[in-house]
Amino acid sequence: MSNLPGSDLLNGDRDVVMSCRVRLARNVAGFPFVGRATHPQRREVLETVRAAAGPDEASVGLAGGRVGADAAERLAWIDLTSLPKRDRQLLWERHLVSKQFAEGDSPRAVAVSPDERFSLMVNEEDHVRIQVLRSGNALRNAFDAAMRVDAALGGRLDFAFHPRWGYLTACPTNVGCGIRIGVMVHLRALRVTNEIEKVKRAAKELHLAVRGFHGEGSDATGDWFQISNQRTLGVTEAGLLEEFAGRIVPAVVAYEREARRVLMERQRTLLEDRVFRGISLLRSARLLGLDEAMKQLSSVRLGACVGLLPGVSVDTLTRLTIQLQSAHLRAADPAIETEEEEKAARARTARTALGEWP
Repeated sequence: MSNLPGSDLLNGDRDVVMSCRVRLARNVAGFPFVGRATHPQRREVLETVRAAAGPDEASVGLAGGRVGADAAERLAWIDLTSLPKRDRQLLWERHLVSKQFAEGDSPRAVAVSPDERFSLMVNEEDHVRIQVLRSGNALRNAFDAAMRVDAALGGRLDFAFHPRWGYLTACPTNVGCGIRIGVMVHLRALRVTNEIEKVKRAAKELHLAVRGFHGEGSDATGDWFQISNQRTLGVTEAGLLEEFAGRIVPAVVAYEREARRVLMERQRTLLEDRVFRGISLLRSARLLGLDEAMKQLSSVRLGACVGLLPGVSVDTLTRLTIQLQSAHLRAADPAIETEEEEKAARARTARTALGEWP
């Protein structure tokens, strides 16, 4: 390819892999699963887990074993039952909680680290969901952090475990090691070259789940996909990590980069047309719906990654994928009341970030 992305993008595969996640599902022995527990039992689970987790990163194993974490390292415990709907949606848009968790009505809470790279959901589908997020392809780092939290909490809580079946979970697809390893990937070139369905078929054969921007039940808005393992029974956490980080993710990255090379060499005019139409719209629109914004951001991000837009920062585009979401816009401007006002705010935010055209 004549226009390769810069080394800063290639480092961590950030041109393709926007972020990665490791999530563990655990349940506290002696309590019914969340779906069968009464509200008093769920409150007791919440109090038990919160007491075991403690108030700071050191207490859950994220601070390298340090003790006496200062105020900057304290976990923020958020009670979702008393949180306004917009703020619950904000957590979901930032990928800190699931949609199911955000919309529930039972006793539940989430602990979030100051840098938002760790969240601990209590009383989601399972009693405990440990989640570690990292930017780019840093799966091994995320895995190590998740394992430290699991070990720290497992030393204080009696997790439900069967000698044959492994960790017991509410959903049978999580029974075993109870781990989900995933990446958020941007596969715009594979969509343009009509190769995306081949990737989905290959993923299915490898027992992988391919979901949309917000995970289960969501669409692949803007050609961002979440890819994660589906198999948890009869395998180990370390074995899944090696398969995912060592084989699956590199293959997906290579497929997307090859599709980009093909576009640049054989269909450059088509690619340039989509990229420059996208950046023109984002820099000049006065009303912008979310689907349209994500679609155009996707084309512009592809253009930035292959060198067609040297003045546009990929990091800026990545931030916009979150900042242009509905709850984020309304949090930034509480005066927004109507859908048209939201569209106007979205367009204004995009113009400000990317450089407004007259």
